[in-house]
Amino acid sequence: MVLVGYARVSTRDQHPEAQLDALSSAGCERTFTDQASGTLARRPALDEALSYLRAGDTLVVTKLDRLGRSVRNLKQVADDLQARDVALRALSQGIDTATPGGRLFFHMLAAIAEFEHDLIVERTVDGLAAARARGRKGGPKFKMTPTRIAQARSMYDAGEHTVQQIADTFGVSRPTIYRHLAERAAAAAGTAK
Repeated sequence: MVLVGYARVSTRDQHPEAQLDALSSAGCERTFTDQASGTLARRPALDEALSYLRAGDTLVVTKLDRLGRSVRNLKQVADDLQARDVALRALSQGIDTATPGGRLFFHMLAAIAEFEHDLIVERTVDGLAAARARGRKGGPKFKMTPTRIAQARSMYDAGEHTVQQIADTFGVSRPTIYRHLAERAAAAAGTAK
């Protein structure tokens, strides 16, 4: 059985020494370190650590948040480790999936976090439905009001401004101006029929 450590710091200003010291004190024979945000899908040192592990080994982290981008991702990593007969130990949380109690505690944490995520999604959906029922729509506020669209069309029709100049005047992109010009052309074509 080999203890393999994994440390991660989020920014270049942070230093992994505290994690590395804790992993060394825990008896890790080999340690892998990433200097990347936890939200990034690509963490080369973690990939290397996961491929280094063999059945009977234990992956050791100082805290669970060093390992997973989200609870769902953390559970996927833990399930993959369990399928490969590799234990997971989080030093500060006292979790060790090599023991039945550690596995139970880890799965309870994951289930609670997943339940919390589902509640957030449900509340968001309910809130959006309630807003729609009151006639409100979600999404960004449009910069181009009907008055501004009419002004932009007048500027374009006068031929004294480029589309870029018109876009800069209203603080929008050129495609936005072109879209509103195309809407007018489509509306004109529809009334001509």
